[in-house]
Amino acid sequence: MHVNYHLTLKNLKLKATPKRLAILEILADEFVYLGPDDVWRRMKTKFKRIGLPTVYRNLEELSEGGVISKVVHPDRKLYYFLCKKQEHHHHFICLSCRRVEDISFCAEKEIEEEVAGRIQGKVLSHILQINGLCRDCSDGEER
Repeated sequence: MHVNYHLTLKNLKLKATPKRLAILEILADEFVYLGPDDVWRRMKTKFKRIGLPTVYRNLEELSEGGVISKVVHPDRKLYYFLCKKQEHHHHFICLSCRRVEDISFCAEKEIEEEVAGRIQGKVLSHILQINGLCRDCSDGEER
């Protein structure tokens, strides 16, 4: 499946710069989340004079626009993942091998009912991320 990143960026009112397109291509080739330094090292092969702050800024802009997902990690570092699935879903994050898997389960209605009933509030958005170990990593841990 080939995604038109030019159109995606245009819809976000972001210029389709070579660096933004390169970031999206790097993340699209992965099934794992990457840190800004990982992306920066890969981009240096194409852009000799790219700074880490440029990569950070572009990753944040793409994340804020919803093109890429920010991974919340216990080590408090920033990580990013390009998810190809468009409909509402959540992610399972393997903390060992960095693999990201889609989870279609969502308890949105139950959460909204809890917030409305107990707190008398209104849910505007939510993020659910499950952190754990994938089968391969948990099998290796038991040995």
